[in-house]
Amino acid sequence: MEEKVLIVKYGEIAMRGNNRKLFVNRLVDSIRKNIDEYGDFYVVKEQGRLIVEARGETKAEFDTIIPRVLCIFGILGVAPGIKVTDQSIDNIKEASLKHMKEFFGDKEQSFKVLTKRSNKQYPIVSNEVSAIVGEHIFENMDNLSVDVHNPDVVLTIELRNDAYIYSHYIMGYGGLPYGSSGKAVALLSGGIDSPVAAWLMAKRGVEVSAVYFHSPPYTGERAKQKVEDLARIVSRFTGGMKLYVVHFTELQLYLLESVPEDKLTIFLKRAMMKVAEKIALKEHADGLVTGDSVGQVASQTMQGLNAISAVCNMPVLRPLAGMDKQEIIDIARKIGTFETSILPYEDCCTIFVAKHPETRPKTSVINKIESRLERIDEILEKAFEEMELIEI
Repeated sequence: MEEKVLIVKYGEIAMRGNNRKLFVNRLVDSIRKNIDEYGDFYVVKEQGRLIVEARGETKAEFDTIIPRVLCIFGILGVAPGIKVTDQSIDNIKEASLKHMKEFFGDKEQSFKVLTKRSNKQYPIVSNEVSAIVGEHIFENMDNLSVDVHNPDVVLTIELRNDAYIYSHYIMGYGGLPYGSSGKAVALLSGGIDSPVAAWLMAKRGVEVSAVYFHSPPYTGERAKQKVEDLARIVSRFTGGMKLYVVHFTELQLYLLESVPEDKLTIFLKRAMMKVAEKIALKEHADGLVTGDSVGQVASQTMQGLNAISAVCNMPVLRPLAGMDKQEIIDIARKIGTFETSILPYEDCCTIFVAKHPETRPKTSVINKIESRLERIDEILEKAFEEMELIEI
C-alpha cells in the first residue's frame, strides 16, 4: 500500500536534548494550525522527520499546503513524496518507478538513487537498495540516464518504520519554533530595516509584538497603514502579531523646543525605548528589538547606540547590527516586506530629524540634559495610556 505524504525535515531542534520533544510538539501544533482549513490531516512523528498524511476523503494537495508549511519557523524544508507500508524490495521498486514516471516521464534527465536506511533491521544495505531500484528505473524509462556524481534528479528512499520516497526537496527558513524562545517588543517603523529585524528574531523562536510611533498630522494614515501592512506580512510567518500605535506628536514637538537640535534624534529614540519597555512589561516580554545597523546612520554609532540603550533595564536585541544595507535588502525581498517598505510615506523619525546630528554623544551629557526636561515623563505616560492596539 502507498499514499502521498509530505515529508517535513527539521534541523536545529534535533540537537535540543531533553527539550526536543517540546520543540517538536510546537512544530506539530503549528503545522496543524496552518493546514487545518484545507482538510483533515494527520502529522506523524518520525525520528528527525514529521510526516503529513491526509485522512478520510482529504486529498494531499501539495501545491496548496506546502506554502503554509514552509513559512513555519523551525522547518528546514519539505519533500512531497509517497509512503510505502510494505517495504519489500519489489514494492519499493514499483513505487519508485511510478513516482519517477509521474514527475519525469517525458523529460530527458540524468538521475541517481540515494537510500537512507534508518531501519537497520532491513535485510538489504543502502547501496544495494539504490542499485536495485536504480536499475529497475533505468530499464523501464528510456528518457533517463544514470549519473551518480552530478545528476539532474536524486531519488531518495528513506527506510524507517515505513519507506518514504521523494525526488523534490523545497528549502524552508530553518530557525526555531515561534514562541519557543520567550517574548520581545520590536520597534517597527515604515522602513526596510525594522521589519527584517522583527522577522529575524521571530525566526529564532522569539514571540514578537510591535510598536509604531505615529505623529499626526506630520505622518498621515497612509504611513500608519504601511506599518500595519508590514506587520501583516511578518505575521504570515508568526500566525499573528500585536501592533501598538503610540501617538508621539506632543512628545516630538516638546523635544524640538527643549533639546539641542543636533541631539534631537538621540532624545527621540530614548523616548521611544522608554515607551517600548513599558509595553514590554505589559506584555511580560523579556527584551526589545530594533533595526539598528552599526554605522548606517548618525544615531547608530557605538556611542549613539549606547546613549539610546542607557534608558532601558532590559536587553535590547539588534539582529542587524553587523549587516550592511544590501544584506538587509536581500532578506526584505525574500520575506516580502521590501516593496511595502519603499512606499513613499514617511515615519516620524524621517520627518523630525536633525540636519547635522551628533554622531558621538556622551551618555552622561544626554542624561544631564534629560534630567531638566520636566514634562517628558508626563507626556510619555499620556502617550502610553492612550495608545491603540491593532490585532494582526
